[in-house]
Amino acid sequence: MKTSLAGIVLAAGKGKRMELGNLNKVTLLLGGKSMVVHGVDLLKKLKISPIIIVVGFAKESVKKLFPEGVIFAQQRKRLGTAHAVKTALPSLAQSTTDVLVIQGDDSAFYREVTLRDLIKLHKENKNSLTFLTIDVSNPQGLGRIIRDKNGQVIKIVEEKDVTQEQRKMKEINPACYVFNLSFLKKYLPKVAKSPISGEYYLVSLVELAIRNKEKMGVVKGGKMMWRGVNTKEELEEAQRLYSQKIKE
Repeated sequence: MKTSLAGIVLAAGKGKRMELGNLNKVTLLLGGKSMVVHGVDLLKKLKISPIIIVVGFAKESVKKLFPEGVIFAQQRKRLGTAHAVKTALPSLAQSTTDVLVIQGDDSAFYREVTLRDLIKLHKENKNSLTFLTIDVSNPQGLGRIIRDKNGQVIKIVEEKDVTQEQRKMKEINPACYVFNLSFLKKYLPKVAKSPISGEYYLVSLVELAIRNKEKMGVVKGGKMMWRGVNTKEELEEAQRLYSQKIKE
């Protein structure tokens, strides 16, 4: 069966620690271009269609960056990343079989070849879920990848739950996924609400895939310049890293 891949870019979050008023953080410039534009340009290079941007907070600031070529889905209540993806599903083409999901604030750092590898592994193995891991020098605040003695991923542990031993681990989940659409439709309704934030998180699908013995693949991106942006300090770090990436 021929696969047809759509793209979903998550750009609805408030980024409340950024204090940006009526701007969404993904519209901020990185290397002279809005962060979310980097991500969309990458999906276009990969010939992914349709591209759906999930908007919410300060949605007009995102929408005006894209007069054409994308579809917008509105997340009216911001109930987490799993809920955001669910919001995008009605906008998919009928022919869509698989979906690549990226975040609007970090995708400037992905190399085209890395995402091609991710998509290739997913399609060739007919996986339900395939995701990227990367190694970062400072993993603070990020979910650590836990592997068994055979090197298989057995879980992702969020920062607040890590043990002292796990805290030293550098392999993290940057939240870049390819999902089979049937898997998404089956398991999104089974994602549990976080008792702390009241939100539904996309990373929960990894645990659901493992628990239900769904076919899962992982691409190790290795050491990569990368920075998700949630604070002004992280934006400054992203600027430094991006300048370095361009030089290399």
